[in-house]
Amino acid sequence: MPGPMFAAGNSVTLRPIEEADLEFLAAARNDPAIRRPLTVNRPSNGEQTRGFFEDAISTDDGVNLLIAVDEEPVGMVSLFDEDDIAGTATLAYWVVPDEQGNGYCTEGLGLLCEHAFGDRRLNKLRADVLATNDGSRRVLEKLGFAEEGLLREEKFVYGDYVDVHRFGLLADDWEGV
Repeated sequence: MPGPMFAAGNSVTLRPIEEADLEFLAAARNDPAIRRPLTVNRPSNGEQTRGFFEDAISTDDGVNLLIAVDEEPVGMVSLFDEDDIAGTATLAYWVVPDEQGNGYCTEGLGLLCEHAFGDRRLNKLRADVLATNDGSRRVLEKLGFAEEGLLREEKFVYGDYVDVHRFGLLADDWEGV
């Protein structure tokens, strides 16, 4: 049974991650199409996924929500590294390959931005995107994020140093979902 709805859009809902979702998370975290852009260089087994769930997802240090379509998980959005004084936080997001291109990631991340700027009263959100990840870049651009800088050879991904583009969005520039 899926967890309670946190936010709803036209096509997707955001909901908390439950223990029953660990199999979905384990499969996604091991999928090369997801782990490479997230720069996860190690495979994870069920126990490691449970550890990730308990250490990262089940804490009050951030927001981690599943993107669901018709109650079935298709991806995840996260808000972390929140600075209460500066009013900033970092975003991460992904959708399984079979569901990419349907707008689910854009809509799900937009709902998280709405929560961040509205409920949490943050002033700025940021996200880092590998130079090789055009889809992720398009998600941010559709939501109004602006490129703020280039971090040259910032990540080492499967044998290559890769540039990272830093994107940011101010609350004053947020137009809503």
